[in-house]
Amino acid sequence: MPSPYRAIFAAPGTRGFSAAGLIGRLPISMVGVGILTMISEMTGRYAMASALTGTLALAAAFIGPLVSRLVDQYGQRRVLRPATLISTAAVTGLVLAAANGLPDWTLFVFAAVAGCVPSVGSMVRARWTELYRHSPRELHTAYSFESVIDEVCFIFGPILAIGLSTTWFPEAGPVIAAGCLLVGVWLLTAQRSTEPAPHPRGPDTARSSALRSPGLQVLTATFVATGAIFGSIDVSTLAFAEEQGSKSSASFILAIWAAGSCIAGIVFGLLHLKGKAERRWVLGICAMAVSMIPLLLAGNLPFLAVALFVSGLAIAPTMITTMALIEAHVPRAKLTEGMTWISTGLAVGVAVGSSVTGLVIDAAGAQRGYVVSVSSGVAAAAVAFAGYRRLTRPAQGEEPASDGDVGDSSSSEERTGRVA
Repeated sequence: MPSPYRAIFAAPGTRGFSAAGLIGRLPISMVGVGILTMISEMTGRYAMASALTGTLALAAAFIGPLVSRLVDQYGQRRVLRPATLISTAAVTGLVLAAANGLPDWTLFVFAAVAGCVPSVGSMVRARWTELYRHSPRELHTAYSFESVIDEVCFIFGPILAIGLSTTWFPEAGPVIAAGCLLVGVWLLTAQRSTEPAPHPRGPDTARSSALRSPGLQVLTATFVATGAIFGSIDVSTLAFAEEQGSKSSASFILAIWAAGSCIAGIVFGLLHLKGKAERRWVLGICAMAVSMIPLLLAGNLPFLAVALFVSGLAIAPTMITTMALIEAHVPRAKLTEGMTWISTGLAVGVAVGSSVTGLVIDAAGAQRGYVVSVSSGVAAAAVAFAGYRRLTRPAQGEEPASDGDVGDSSSSEERTGRVA
């Protein structure tokens, strides 16, 4: 491991909570794809499968920030364990309902309740922030490492979910995902020494959301469109691989997509870039949008794999820069909630993207599903450009979560002047 990455693990407890976060985050990429594969294997109805995964994502989008707001107020252990028990029980109910042929509406009810799954990635990043709040260089490396872990989950998660559901039994993917969530959260919350201290709120701030920040509003809105890219690619790739006569190959192609992002994240974490993080963020969003175009030309699985690998190169650097911008625009007492709003934006986008793509595929074929990916990329770039000025304005009100832009080599005085 390169020395900047070794350095961040010098602090006690970092290896433990990072390993627990890896296990707890596998369900991010397993549950949705696992349900999609399970339903398509059982019924062949991609629209139904996409609607279920969309329901799960939308429920997580609405419930997730509430869970994270409670975490900021009461601490990770007190909130995450009950939320995880409810979510895993709902996933189990969905699997049993599907296996026993219960009415469709019961599946949607269970999918909605399963949406209280906590944002494990936000919880881990909050711990890194607590450790390296006053060390921008180390925090940049830590965020880069976490983005790499996210991509590792997206590499192996779909392989596990699709592989288990297609070669073992249809329900295997969601079942294993629920087990990973339960184990990961329990291990994470058992580590009290690195848990961020709760920030109880007074009556005047108890109902105040981190989303009141104009900068966070721009980031969240942009990531709704970005999530639509992710959702449409997942569904389109699974359907395209089936049309090509190799449905199980979808997991490996999606893994190649994540590998491109993983490699880019590792390299990005080694860099100490100068200039404004806002500008790098807009460039990253635009790069993701442009990289969607070759997907429309994919006529076979090898071409699709190469195109997805290239498109993945823009993902991790953009996500890392996004976390740096959240640090500058969200108060310290609302950091976990602020990070979760990005996941919420992605979840809403995944719900919309996967649902729309499922309808397009049923009507016009798998490759047409990538039209949704291209359209979503254009929308993300448009929102990023429209909101750029909001991101460059200093944060108002409460103390921001960090001393300044992570990864920016400007002086501490310049950073303080920009975000105070």
